[in-house]
Amino acid sequence: MAADLELVVARYREDLAWLRRVPPAIRVTVYDKGGDLPDALPLPNVGHEAHTYLQHVVSRYDSLAPLTVFCQGRPFDHVPDMQRRLKRLATGEARVAGFHWFGFVIDWDDAQGAHLFQKWSKNRDGRGLALNAFWCRLWDTPPPARHVFVPGAHFAVTAEQIRRQPHAFFERALNISVQVPDAGHCFERTWDRVFGADGIPADLRARELPVYLRPIRRLGITWADVPPEHRGW
Repeated sequence: MAADLELVVARYREDLAWLRRVPPAIRVTVYDKGGDLPDALPLPNVGHEAHTYLQHVVSRYDSLAPLTVFCQGRPFDHVPDMQRRLKRLATGEARVAGFHWFGFVIDWDDAQGAHLFQKWSKNRDGRGLALNAFWCRLWDTPPPARHVFVPGAHFAVTAEQIRRQPHAFFERALNISVQVPDAGHCFERTWDRVFGADGIPADLRARELPVYLRPIRRLGITWADVPPEHRGW
């Protein structure tokens, strides 16, 4: 049923022609920050996709679909098999219990972003990431030494899992998304924890990172590099 599965797209001027191939059983909701998509729900261009996702959760907290997939306007750099994943969810071939990251690699970053963020090609000044301040402000607890996550900020989460956190928590998170510098990148590293889950299986978390979940030709990653028990995870 369309109401059972919703795809929430955080769009900023990306070409959304790919949405025509999304299974009709999936309800598609597009939030637009580019100002040139009149049929979408408009939002101010602040807070990157984190602001969009959290705006959806806050505004729809009591009417969330049983399962929501959150993605950016063009997800394929991080989730090359997005269409296949959506089809498997729509047909019931795949199911999500709680929270599930979408992507092809599991990696980590430290509290200052020194491992990934400071070296990121789009971070031209090599600035650090205020993950400690972000974590303390959102949870008011000591932050972990490192954050294990699937890069890209694409994932599926159930309404039941979302509602394990009170509405006020997501209101606070929404404010943080526009008040803390680079908050979008902080959320990218912590989305599973935002929804009260641990999205990385323990055996993968314990491996030497990064762990690739499918072959990536441009990186020279073959099936031999992918853990057999987690191929296509």
